[in-house]
Amino acid sequence: MLRCLSRCWHPILLSIIITVLFSNSVIYANEESEESAKEESSLEEESLQDGESSPESTPLTLDSDVEVPEAFWRPIDSESAEEVPTMAQTPAPPLEPPPVKHITLMLDWYLSPQHAALVIAKERGLYAAQGLEVDIQSPADPSIAIKLLTAGEVDLALTRQPLLHLYVHNGAPITRIATLIETSLSAVIVAGQAQAETESTLAGLHYGYTTGEGRDLSIPRLIPSSVRQTDDFTPPANLHFDPIRAMREGQIDAVADGFYHYLPQQLATEGINTHVIRFNELDIPRSDGLVVLANSDTLVRRADTWSRFVLALEQASHWIIDNPDAAWEQLISAHPVLDNDINANAWEDILRRIALSPAALDSRRYAGFETFLNQMGLTDATLPVTRLAVDPHTL
Repeated sequence: MLRCLSRCWHPILLSIIITVLFSNSVIYANEESEESAKEESSLEEESLQDGESSPESTPLTLDSDVEVPEAFWRPIDSESAEEVPTMAQTPAPPLEPPPVKHITLMLDWYLSPQHAALVIAKERGLYAAQGLEVDIQSPADPSIAIKLLTAGEVDLALTRQPLLHLYVHNGAPITRIATLIETSLSAVIVAGQAQAETESTLAGLHYGYTTGEGRDLSIPRLIPSSVRQTDDFTPPANLHFDPIRAMREGQIDAVADGFYHYLPQQLATEGINTHVIRFNELDIPRSDGLVVLANSDTLVRRADTWSRFVLALEQASHWIIDNPDAAWEQLISAHPVLDNDINANAWEDILRRIALSPAALDSRRYAGFETFLNQMGLTDATLPVTRLAVDPHTL
């Protein structure tokens, strides 16, 4: 029975203990709340005594005066104010233009209307617009132009496409970068009136030549090897770029590589009648009549310069075709020595032959001429077109 009573009292005692502990906790919490309230009340009384109103009694409005503690802000002094960027009062100085590149170009011979694009590009400021200054020079001897180019004494030189092939096969480091005249300007100039000439008639003439084009290309087509091997054969004469004197003095019967726009008219003033045999009549392939050459060793390094130079040439060529009369006037104004009847009469025909896209490369034409030279036995092998000519815009 005692054991049963003890079991009944255990829950009762536990409940009494929990109740006492809870009561003590509530009493303690109430005492803490009363003390906190007293402290807050005393603080409010002190603030009211100091003339300050509590937030509840005087709410903050847009018209309220707010004081920010000095620790939260720093006034901007004059030095820091000056550091603030302002709008520029004066325009920025102009950018320095890129340095002008000086180029020396050596002509193939004396200045003539076939060089019009070179002259017009200079006179109209087209070179300058590309950042170039081009000095055009005439050689004292046409044979030295390529020598000066290969030696690095000049930057550019002019020649004819057939001569380019022969020079490169002889080891000259030169490459065509532009074409000025798209058709050959050379032909066989024969003294006397035109007649029905046969191979034997042509083979019996005494020829002179001014360049390797006449010596190596046209003369072998005019005189069969069987004739050249006879004992009474008179070898062609080197005219040293003076065909007029040789014809006037009767030293030769024909010039194998004369400029057909000028030489017949010049000889006519000497009282010598002539007629012309074009190279295509001798089965010589068509070729560029006048090309611009650069040194192959520096070709890639100076590609940008050559591209800009050729762009100026293209602009000049188009302006010439669009304004032929104005172009002629500007040409003779810049170089009065060109103002004569012979050049004026040749001007219209030269206009038809000016290259409107000087950089454009006719690879078929160059490859075909290589094959022709090889078949004639003038070369041991055919060179790739890239060794002979390039479009500078593609470098």
